[in-house]
Amino acid sequence: MPLYDNHTIKIYNTLTGEKEVFKPITPGHIGMYVCGPTVYSNVHLGNVRTFMSFDMIFRYFKHLDYKVRYVRNITDAGHLENDDDVGEDKITKKARIEAIEPMEIVQRYTVDFHNVLNTFNFLPPSIEPTATGHIIEQIELIQSIIDNGFAYIVNGSVYFDVHKYNETNAYGILSKRKLEDLIHNTRVLDGQSDKKNPQDFALWKKAEPTHIMRWPSPWSDGFPGWHLECTAMSTKYLGDYFDIHGGGMDLKFPHHECEIAQNQASKGKNPVKYWMHANMLELNGARMSKSTGNYINPAELLSGENDKMSKGYNPSVIRFFMMQASYKSVLDLTDDGLQSAEKGFNRLMDAIELIENLKTASKSSFNVTNWQQKCYSAMNDDFNTPILIAHLFDAAKYINQIKDGSATITEKDAELLASTMQSFTFDILGLTNISQESAGNHQLAGAVEILINLRKEARLNKDFALSDKIRDELLEAGIQLNDSREGTTFTTK
Repeated sequence: MPLYDNHTIKIYNTLTGEKEVFKPITPGHIGMYVCGPTVYSNVHLGNVRTFMSFDMIFRYFKHLDYKVRYVRNITDAGHLENDDDVGEDKITKKARIEAIEPMEIVQRYTVDFHNVLNTFNFLPPSIEPTATGHIIEQIELIQSIIDNGFAYIVNGSVYFDVHKYNETNAYGILSKRKLEDLIHNTRVLDGQSDKKNPQDFALWKKAEPTHIMRWPSPWSDGFPGWHLECTAMSTKYLGDYFDIHGGGMDLKFPHHECEIAQNQASKGKNPVKYWMHANMLELNGARMSKSTGNYINPAELLSGENDKMSKGYNPSVIRFFMMQASYKSVLDLTDDGLQSAEKGFNRLMDAIELIENLKTASKSSFNVTNWQQKCYSAMNDDFNTPILIAHLFDAAKYINQIKDGSATITEKDAELLASTMQSFTFDILGLTNISQESAGNHQLAGAVEILINLRKEARLNKDFALSDKIRDELLEAGIQLNDSREGTTFTTK
């Protein structure tokens, strides 16, 4: 019997403003879409927190034996610099500044995105589609919206008619905004005069002669609107109605609001059963912003090469710090907070290592089964990781009491406690044991050193075929040998 049969999860649904019992559309299966990055710069630490929240949720669903299709896109075209229908495409602008091809920008920052997420021990999504890989689907989607009377064409661009849509639907249903209350954009901007109303948004933009990223369409050579991309990719892989759509709080309006409108206009239904939004990450009590200097990127936080923190922090310590707050709460990143998280993380890792070597007794002075249920109850209550961590510390305290002789545990309870601690700490929260990482690195260095010596011996014996084989196969495994006059060293890729 799958584990999910024994658990009832409640999720805060942004659409209804209430915490609801989670019931998948198809029993045992979950479709989840999360808006991914626009790859024109290094990934923002606030975005890392958002993706980390949904990585934790993905992990918990998998732990409960659900079959999950997790789709997280890459926006590699169409996202204009003002998050509106004006200005320059963010990727094209960066490419113009650096005098390189836009897809070089895409490649560079997609690699950076993956490297950063790997550093923080993210699981890969089931599917990672790109906007440029789904132009045909987007054109078809636009045509259906036009056919249904909710879009119009002006000078080769296609706009969604928000006022027409609002006559029979509720534009603002997710963000709880009323169309009449929205502030009109009165700035005089290029292309704005094409719209019937300032609230209308682009489904397709005609490309200017200098615009590099462009595709043919029935209306013009151009590029898709940012909001349209997620509608096309989410419904292609998850269907016209799927379980969960997630993203940062900043995407709720207008991005997610427009997604609902597009799906309603083309398919006649709201595409998502549960909308989930992760909250913002602040730095030292204020909004993170490059323009004000109140900013730190992931690499700087890891290395300590910054003027905001006293030192660098291990990725698992940073992840533990972020898991100490609810995904719906604003989280303030501070040096004091990270130092406290580091101490707590080390205490938890010490307890997990201790449990393996505890002496058992004839009875337990701690109800491990009840404690385990409390851990599940925390996660079932809208993925309440702060409460879960509090329960893990209760177990850590108990483990230390057993070590000191002031508490006892049976062999069966010790096994249950150890497996539960490991499942919630490593599999669900996604933490890694730093001491085990260090031991693993030491063992790797020892193994590679043996191969380096074997290669040296092969070269002395003029067995260059074996020498090259050792070098090449290590390289395939991600280990590069570096020969010099002083000897051979290695680096990992």
